[in-house]
Amino acid sequence: MVRLWLCLWIAAALASAAVPFPGKQSAWQGFPRYDFELAGRTVTVVTPERAAAGTPWLWRGEFFGAFATVDEALLKRGWHVVYMACPDTFGSPDTMRRWARLYAALTRGHGFSRRPVLLGMSRGGLYVYRWAAAHPGEVGLIYGDAPVCDVKSWPGGKGKGKGSPRDWELFQHVYRLSESQALEWRGNPIDILAPIAKARIPIIHVAGDADDVVPMEENTLILKQRYEALGGHVELIVKHGVGHHPHSLADPAPIVDYILKNRIP
Repeated sequence: MVRLWLCLWIAAALASAAVPFPGKQSAWQGFPRYDFELAGRTVTVVTPERAAAGTPWLWRGEFFGAFATVDEALLKRGWHVVYMACPDTFGSPDTMRRWARLYAALTRGHGFSRRPVLLGMSRGGLYVYRWAAAHPGEVGLIYGDAPVCDVKSWPGGKGKGKGSPRDWELFQHVYRLSESQALEWRGNPIDILAPIAKARIPIIHVAGDADDVVPMEENTLILKQRYEALGGHVELIVKHGVGHHPHSLADPAPIVDYILKNRIP
């Protein structure tokens, strides 16, 4: 009976994973790419030649295709890469609701793993940490790449970083905050780590110690200190003498190896 149930479950999972994606089909880096509308936003899904067991996926918070060495390496290993275009929303509640729609569509309709790896590049850090804090059981690992962890640092520019006056004003508009309220906002990644730590979600960050846009000491180092005080661990790869760009690593093997060895399947 158990064997029959297992066979039926596997067959259902394979069937759902084989459901074709809608929208426009093209190619990205030699892999099939699909762009379609969901929840009022454009979704991009890049598929591998053959999906790995469990249909793992990398979910980008922002900047599809930017410094995508890790994306490409995982695609070659049978992973999917996913992005929902919600630019300039800083991981807002409205964006998180749209993400929930996408998550449900992919896990229920296409058999994707229930625990994606989240990639937060630069401001994308706000997206992935806010999702992880609200949905800790639906995250396999967080990979932060020079991620924004405190809006006072970027875009606020209230520390040593350059900041971005345009984006600081936009952040306040999106969240409907005055500047004083924005400075007191407690939705930053550094403020919402408790549920992530309780779920024991692995974290890896890559950051340059010469970053003057999203300074490491105002973002990644504070997050690492607080997460480890909560009992978690942040694996940190420091790029000495490197600024905010380029992101990732020319050879992504250390990042990919950490993801493959440590993610919660």
